[in-house]
Amino acid sequence: MTCQQILLPWPAKALSPNARGHWSQKSRAAKAYRMQCFLFAKKAGLVAPAGRILLQLEFLPPTARRRDDDNLLASFKAGRDGLADALGIDDSLFVSQVQIGEVHPGGAVRVTLSPFQSGAQQ
Repeated sequence: MTCQQILLPWPAKALSPNARGHWSQKSRAAKAYRMQCFLFAKKAGLVAPAGRILLQLEFLPPTARRRDDDNLLASFKAGRDGLADALGIDDSLFVSQVQIGEVHPGGAVRVTLSPFQSGAQQ
């Protein structure tokens, strides 16, 4: 199976580990983002490769402000869960690779799925 790619919306500010909002606000944002990513993946017709899956995440921020890749990955947790739901798999099959790309109006997350090859240079 070859690589599959999808462009997902930027996670809400409430999903950032640095956000200081009420837990219920974060819960609502996470639920909405998970469903949004699920629907985008279903509409795109993504199919899970067999075995472990390399989940390449390229965060395309809405502004040129500096960001930490670990915070971006944590902000995307609900999106990752939505992708797993759409693929019908457990998200423990994902092996994540994170990078920060160029500024994109409104922000986005470019997701590339491919079979994970252990020991191969990624």
